[in-house]
Amino acid sequence: GAGILTQIPHKFMEKVCKNEGISLPKEREYGVGMFFCSHNEDIRKNTIQKLTNIIKEEEQEILGFRSVPTYSKCVGKSSKDSMPYIMQVFIKKQDIIKTEEDFERKLFIISKRAEKEIRYCKDNDPYFYFTSLSCKTIVYKGMLTPEQVDRFYIDLLDLDFESALALVHSRFSTNTFPSWERAHPNRYLIHNGEINTIRGNVNWVKTREKMFATDAFSKEDLAKILPVINEDGSDSAMLDNYIQMLTLCGYSLPKAIMMAIPEPWENDENMNKEKRAFYAYNSLMGEAWDGPAAVGFTDGDVIGATLDRNGLRPARYYVTKDDYVILSSEVGVLPIKEENVLKKDRLTPGKMLLIDTKQGKIIEDNEIKENIAKENDYSAWLNENLLSLDKLENVQEDDKESLDLLTRQKAFGYVKEDIELTIKDIVEKGEDPIGAMGNDAPLAVFSERTQ
Repeated sequence: GAGILTQIPHKFMEKVCKNEGISLPKEREYGVGMFFCSHNEDIRKNTIQKLTNIIKEEEQEILGFRSVPTYSKCVGKSSKDSMPYIMQVFIKKQDIIKTEEDFERKLFIISKRAEKEIRYCKDNDPYFYFTSLSCKTIVYKGMLTPEQVDRFYIDLLDLDFESALALVHSRFSTNTFPSWERAHPNRYLIHNGEINTIRGNVNWVKTREKMFATDAFSKEDLAKILPVINEDGSDSAMLDNYIQMLTLCGYSLPKAIMMAIPEPWENDENMNKEKRAFYAYNSLMGEAWDGPAAVGFTDGDVIGATLDRNGLRPARYYVTKDDYVILSSEVGVLPIKEENVLKKDRLTPGKMLLIDTKQGKIIEDNEIKENIAKENDYSAWLNENLLSLDKLENVQEDDKESLDLLTRQKAFGYVKEDIELTIKDIVEKGEDPIGAMGNDAPLAVFSERTQ
């Protein structure tokens, strides 16, 4: 699939909403939810009613719904057959919500509740999916080729559709089955490659959910947004779920990216001690999401890209004299005249490029990370709270001997087979035994377990 993530184009939205009889407040005083739902009119009405109820229960005001105009004749048969009905909902920020960040959190709660109460319920709408729900960004995407995106979504052809930034993505489906919701961009990022540590990452996040605590969400609201990761998504969507959670819990987006996709810090003798302490501390909070991965990310204010520590995906960028930064997985994606190029460069393993649209500046890798690493005294936190195994006193022999043999075998993972087929031969004959074993794993189609 393919798609585009931009800032909400306020001028354009104001114009089209006026035609629908919807009056919008000031920019960022309202959220736009772009969502897929069923073509069946009864199911769709039920979906809209449920969504309306959730928004009211969360004490927000619905300004209206809009059917997104599309041109389906440009897409292929399989894409058209699985195509959802596409709508937008406009939600006004209420006075009880003081900050933009709090409004983003409230919209997140609405989207998570809607996911559980509309898609994953008895009388569900199997098409329901929020591509985005934010007061800052919006996502147009689907089972499309890149050249179909702005033909299919008529909104994108309007001259009033303006944004200071865009994440654009196209991908052939490889390790996931294609669907409209699995197309990129996700809500915060786009991704080239795959996350090879995905099963461990997801399991560790699930394991830690019982310990979650944050001032950003009340206990009641925290229950509404768990589980963090929707396992129906692709590896990229699951990483996006994790980044969204970190960001809405109060971490800046670059910091959340550093925590999830760290540099190769453990054996880098040239890395300064503050940054090394940052990575060491945060390695205890969550595991690295390892690629190969090139990731582009934005929260609507900053936009950037990073490579994971393996660095096996290309990410090249140009800075032009007319104030564009263009980063892509390939050179030559856009025709840029050589005389207009101010700088050419590429990302290297673990490095980050960041543009702050509010400050209007490019922030280099060193500046971003050194500032973040100095926010707290991570070295002191580690020294005070981390107990290293080599600092433990030696265990007395009689402590170990007090455990019976079977308990010790269990503790170290020995099974009867190890003893009968391996250890016995080593002890009695002084040689490694040779054996052969058939593969008795069931075929995937017959098994409920992953391979």
